[in-house]
Amino acid sequence: MFKYCNLLFYRPDIRHVTLGHLSSSAVVREKWDLLTAVCLERKPLITTPLLKIEEDYKHLQSQIEFERSLKSDHEVRHEKEQKQLEQLKKGADIEVHLKDTAQDLVDASTEEFSKFKFASRVTEADKKNDLKSLNRKLDKHLVLVTKQKIGKDNFYLLPQALRQDGETLRQTAERIVKDTCGGNLKAMIYGNAPSAFYKYKYPSIARKDAVGAKVFIYFARYEKGQLENEKVDYKWLDREELAKSLPNDYVKSVSQMLIDE
Repeated sequence: MFKYCNLLFYRPDIRHVTLGHLSSSAVVREKWDLLTAVCLERKPLITTPLLKIEEDYKHLQSQIEFERSLKSDHEVRHEKEQKQLEQLKKGADIEVHLKDTAQDLVDASTEEFSKFKFASRVTEADKKNDLKSLNRKLDKHLVLVTKQKIGKDNFYLLPQALRQDGETLRQTAERIVKDTCGGNLKAMIYGNAPSAFYKYKYPSIARKDAVGAKVFIYFARYEKGQLENEKVDYKWLDREELAKSLPNDYVKSVSQMLIDE
């Protein structure tokens, strides 16, 4: 320790040369492109099918609620009309108005319900496996990915772009959504700070001024509209499809800001 200190004290020129040499090397070695990406997610439109244990619990809760509940106006009216009918059968002289009874309402409602058909959980987009449609996998979260060329290879990644001079990362994210999706699709970007981070090195053939990219990922929620950009090759993928599409390390970074299904 003392030898090192004496060297710095008596030979400041050596310290200057050494530090300058290390600083310039670090700058060259760590030159990266700064990119912003947007994780645009569509929320589920319907609930997922209940498991057997969830169905049993739901039935139990309904039964308990029914047993503890008070009689509704309809039930009170129905019981009153039943008593009046019994008295009429016995010949009692009472004034009743039974034109539209509670039982008539029950019969009409039962008939109407028998004609009602629930919509299918499987859409036409599901049957065709149309990955460009938002009308698929209605009970799943869907994330937008776009086709991008990295070196000689093409990958489906989150929409991303280089940050331009004078832009904040948030402004870059807003530009990405507009340029990728067009003016018809509306999305809400959450927060002024990125929600995740990922970096990767370019293939050696693609390296010019930078060795790779540092990607700052913003989270956005789809609100309405359709993607209207014929120049963009895109897909809406659920969590399983997303894990197969993105590189492994990229998936880990993105999954940190997504709620588990």
